[in-house]
Amino acid sequence: MKVVRFEENPLITPADIKPFHQNHEVIGAFNAGVAEYQGETLLLLRVAERPISENPDIVKAPIIDFSEDKGKLKIIELDVHDARYDFYDPRTVLHNDPKNRTAAYLTSLSYIRIARSKDGVNFTIDDEPFIYPETEREAWGIEDPRVTQIEDTYYIQYSAVSAEGIGVGLASTKDFVRYERHGLMLHPENKDVAIFPEKINGKYYTLHRPVPKGIGRPEIWIAESDNLLYWGNHQYLLGLSEDGWDNGRIGGGAVPFKTEKGWLEIYHAADQNDRYCLGAVLLDLDDPANVLAKTDEPILVPEADYEKAGFFGNVVFTCGVTVQGDNVRVYYGAADTSMAAADLSLNEIFSKLNYHNVLTKAR
Repeated sequence: MKVVRFEENPLITPADIKPFHQNHEVIGAFNAGVAEYQGETLLLLRVAERPISENPDIVKAPIIDFSEDKGKLKIIELDVHDARYDFYDPRTVLHNDPKNRTAAYLTSLSYIRIARSKDGVNFTIDDEPFIYPETEREAWGIEDPRVTQIEDTYYIQYSAVSAEGIGVGLASTKDFVRYERHGLMLHPENKDVAIFPEKINGKYYTLHRPVPKGIGRPEIWIAESDNLLYWGNHQYLLGLSEDGWDNGRIGGGAVPFKTEKGWLEIYHAADQNDRYCLGAVLLDLDDPANVLAKTDEPILVPEADYEKAGFFGNVVFTCGVTVQGDNVRVYYGAADTSMAAADLSLNEIFSKLNYHNVLTKAR
């Protein structure tokens, strides 16, 4: 697969963004949803900010406290010698209890900020957040947005993170200045939602990724709706392989786009060593719950230095693409740190699809 990475990569790094919070540092500007609006390419960046700690024995965890009417930033200070917690993962503080290994806190707070470009390469970044945590279900942050344009409205799907888990929030905008919130479209634990850009046989469809804690694995499902708010008829769509590049977890990536052969979805997958790559799956135009083909091998893998090294290395992760003719421009988060882009050929992606080896609900 020929992948043309931009010479300007990484396009946006934490150093390009001024922190919104005092005494914080930006540690990530990545996993952006993508929209085209009034001649511009917009990246709805996930910006992650971390409280600065001058004491190496203290880890600070930011949350939005909604105990009063309006949310207020609160910093929790944790001693790294506190046996109640596991500080191994720089992203998450875990409960250090064999019976309860869930997250106690996150070490950064994420929100959405917009970057704007006339040429799709050089971006200017808004000074203020576009969508900031405003409800208890977002108290730990807002992450990994996707943007679906349906007529003149842009629907923004994002991970809403709180102590109760990760659900999927939904907002809409017509101008990327004002927006309307629609609450949680899917309850915890769920993420990696990507709504299709038009109705199909009278129904809206979305990809999503439940996270089973008992039976089952983190794999891709599809659901339908009459109104974009309430989702049902959930169907298992695409599963893990037993070995190889996609045997750890998979989830929807970019918003699916329509081609003459079917709906093409660029998705992400991780192996059991947490190496994240991108693949492609083709869905039926009239019934997107029907998988037609998928790539056996990834179409984009972490190879560049900025993809292999960062806050969480060996990661390429897309939340959006733009398509012009044969050119598929993939915007992707690199190493959970920065934003990059690459151009791929649509026809070459088609040539890599395998119509005979598909792990679907029929397995």
